[in-house]
Amino acid sequence: MKGFLKWFQASSKMKRWMLMIVVGILLTCLGIAKILVLKEMTFMQVGKVVGVFVVGFLAIVIGLVGLNKRTLEVLVESTDERMEGNKKVNVKSLIFNKKVYDKGPNIVVIGGGTGLNTVLTGLKKYTSNLTAIVTISDYGEEISTSRKELGTLPLEDVKDSIISLANQEEKMSELLNYNFKKGKLRGLSFADIYFLAMSEVHEDFAKSIINSNEILNIVGRVLPVTLDQMNITAELANGYSVTEKSRIPEVVYDKVTKINRIYLNPSNCMPAPGVIEAIQQADCIIIGPGSLYTNVIPNLLVNGIAKAIKKATAMKIYISNIMTDPGQTDDYSISDHIKAIEEHCGKGLIDYCIYDTGEIIPEMIKKYNSEGQELVEQDVDKVKGITFLQRDLALVTDGHIRHDPTLVAASVIELICDDLKYQDKQNDPQYMMLNNKLREDKRIQKIKKRMKKNEKKNSKNPKNTAKHIKSKSKFSSKYSDRIASIKEADKKANRKAEQRKKAKKKTKADIREEMKRKLEKSSFDK
Repeated sequence: MKGFLKWFQASSKMKRWMLMIVVGILLTCLGIAKILVLKEMTFMQVGKVVGVFVVGFLAIVIGLVGLNKRTLEVLVESTDERMEGNKKVNVKSLIFNKKVYDKGPNIVVIGGGTGLNTVLTGLKKYTSNLTAIVTISDYGEEISTSRKELGTLPLEDVKDSIISLANQEEKMSELLNYNFKKGKLRGLSFADIYFLAMSEVHEDFAKSIINSNEILNIVGRVLPVTLDQMNITAELANGYSVTEKSRIPEVVYDKVTKINRIYLNPSNCMPAPGVIEAIQQADCIIIGPGSLYTNVIPNLLVNGIAKAIKKATAMKIYISNIMTDPGQTDDYSISDHIKAIEEHCGKGLIDYCIYDTGEIIPEMIKKYNSEGQELVEQDVDKVKGITFLQRDLALVTDGHIRHDPTLVAASVIELICDDLKYQDKQNDPQYMMLNNKLREDKRIQKIKKRMKKNEKKNSKNPKNTAKHIKSKSKFSSKYSDRIASIKEADKKANRKAEQRKKAKKKTKADIREEMKRKLEKSSFDK
């Protein structure tokens, strides 16, 4: 009995929906009763009866939907341990838990550096079926003290991808990037020690990384593109070759030339276990953003990778860079980036290209221009066979222009939703989850933009400080301009009324003064 009465408590929020259903039934019955009782009906009476019936029917439907929704919320709130202590539970938040993420689209992201990590950070909010394929090469750079001591492979990109896919990015970053400062471990990195221990426990480097995905409880998984120690060689247009990543921009500027092509050394690097399978099973493959010649193309040059992407039935998306890369892609346009990929790996790797609108603060552009960088020219008309999508992707943070993780992920998911819709899969759970989450994120983004605009307005107007700003109701915020004009009109009316009163007072005073003067004059004459 106690369990039954709980459904009628105020906290359950059930009574409102039950009342709506009862009201709907009464109105529906009233409409039917009028039809049965009346023998003759005028047009007006028919309209009233139909109106009552429709209102009653809608009340029943809305009440049933609301009751079922609230029942689901209460049941999950009371049974799911993840909801413990969370009183504000609703269906929209519940459908985005990890169980539903597992049914999300299977997305493979290929690249390296900050560009790859940006994409991963945004996409992990939509699906846990994420695979990051990254390089384990240092491209001939100087080996760190930690790596020299432990004899580990270059795992910087693997480590950064794990951090991006972690549920707690900051805590994971502090842990993996920690360098010991005392004792025998001084100068060693925790990440290098951890991966060395894992590889010795599993006696297989690939398995050590794959198992780390579960041990570190990250969203999705990280796979090395190859287990072979590889370096890249950049062949310049003047015939000069560079084997160190950091020296490429320097040599390009000194020789006043540009990169002609890059190739791997050794050239027969084989893909790591699971990489080809991940590409074949993917629903969507994302290439970039990132440094074209040192992060994007090298991964595609590993034997079998480009071929697997071409054969895959997945949607293939290239996310274009916003700014050029000094010493690598000087004066490059979008078509130049795509042309470089196709010259190295052949056509058929890209179906869609998502690029930024280019609407960035001029001051930031000037700053980048002074450092030898500029906006990537958007000459999309020069490329045939690829669908181009222009989206707002840029974010200025810490004095740098970056891809916004949320906006990039939303652009990709929107494309996937459109594809599912094209396949007539609007009732598919995957489509419903992605579409609902996408709409909710867009709503949040609009609110954030509105808040930023208000902050800018308040910062410009010193009167609108935190002490003076009060919380506004929906009505006052919606009709604020109209309310302000009414108040201004009232002030003007009050000022005019005061002026009239003063004018009347002056007039009476003048009359009294004039009468006084007349009386004084008449007495003087006598």
